[in-house]
Amino acid sequence: MSAQTAHPKSDSIEQDARRINARHGEVQPGEIAIGVIIGRTSEFFDFFVYAIASVLVFPALVFPYVDALTGVMYSFGVFALAYIARPFGTWLFMTIDRRHGRGVKLTIALFLLGGSTMAVAFIPSYEQIGVGSAVALCVLRIGQGLALGGTWDGLASLLALNAPKNQRGWYAMIPQLGAPLGLLVASGLFAFFEASLSPVDFLDWGWRYPFFVAFAINVVALFARLRIVATPDYEQLFETRELTPARVRETYRANWRNIMLGAFAPLASFALFHLVTVFPLSWILLFTKQSVTRFLVIEMIGAAIGVLAIVASGLIADRIGRRYLLGISAAMIAVFSGFAPRLLDGGEGAELLFMISGFILLGLSFGQSSGSVTANLPMRYRYTGAAIMSDLSWLIGAGFAPLAALLLSSKFGLFSVGVYLLSGALCTLGALLINKEFGNKAS
Repeated sequence: MSAQTAHPKSDSIEQDARRINARHGEVQPGEIAIGVIIGRTSEFFDFFVYAIASVLVFPALVFPYVDALTGVMYSFGVFALAYIARPFGTWLFMTIDRRHGRGVKLTIALFLLGGSTMAVAFIPSYEQIGVGSAVALCVLRIGQGLALGGTWDGLASLLALNAPKNQRGWYAMIPQLGAPLGLLVASGLFAFFEASLSPVDFLDWGWRYPFFVAFAINVVALFARLRIVATPDYEQLFETRELTPARVRETYRANWRNIMLGAFAPLASFALFHLVTVFPLSWILLFTKQSVTRFLVIEMIGAAIGVLAIVASGLIADRIGRRYLLGISAAMIAVFSGFAPRLLDGGEGAELLFMISGFILLGLSFGQSSGSVTANLPMRYRYTGAAIMSDLSWLIGAGFAPLAALLLSSKFGLFSVGVYLLSGALCTLGALLINKEFGNKAS
């Protein structure tokens, strides 16, 4: 198949990507990693822009008729809608993938994701349209969730399958770099506008700019990923590796045990994910008198440390195996849960210690969570099964984590957040013990 041959089901954007490939030449394997990082960074940037606004903006803009704590809880409730919608998005976009191709699926999904995110910037306040403001926010959040279900392109699995046996941990961590990189950029933007503008101007228009940036980043990510998935050589590679869409119902019926175990295996890292990125900002805003801008800078520092920890996870996993690293990380998170959350109430130094240690643990555990999700799936179901397991992991482990942590801490104190985190660590350890296939160091 020549690079000039257009897939019969491709749209014009995918065909443009093919023509670029024809002039540029064969895509090099290292470009898979670049495409994966760009794609994941764009997705997590959208995620964190919304998450930060859920604390700093939406309670005052959309829910001003309740007290500040209740407003943030309402906002976190809307936040969870994307995780509920995401599995439905996977089903919808896998159908599009089977009928129209991977490029068409990605194009629709990323435009829906970017459009839903950017549209949030235009939401009127409660004072302008009443409860319609909350309804619009819910609709757009569901749109984000549906779109996230369609952004799975299989590049992470392709990267892992083509990795040398002694470097699978290294290649498994590459997709995870998008999370701290997305947080770094999102926190930096909000910190800039929070510090530069008056509170009135920030709530009036300043907070909207990061959402515009999100759309631009999604367009860049779209072409970066089409640059790879629309290439005939890589289409053939996807097919030979059997990374093609299967029916969601069929995939779940044939692999329900592996899917559920795979969904629970990374829960420690997924629970910790929101407890060091989203929840601390709400606690600082509601229960301390410290500067929000300062804490956003701390989050940027934590994100930078998280990048280094994720890289370290790849090196460590290649020496001791992914299962062992996940197990050790889960045990360390269990220990962390016993004392660390209370550091948020211990002053500036204690907060910094919480964030740094939390991001180190998050990087080590989250860095290998993608490998644990896909390692034990049959090849013909890996493309769809990996997406389903990821959806369930995020829904169970992270979707309601900010709301649960804030609700528990406001009623019972910060120690209860540690109990919640401990439950995630125990789920991970249990899943790893039950599924013996995770014990294969070469998986």
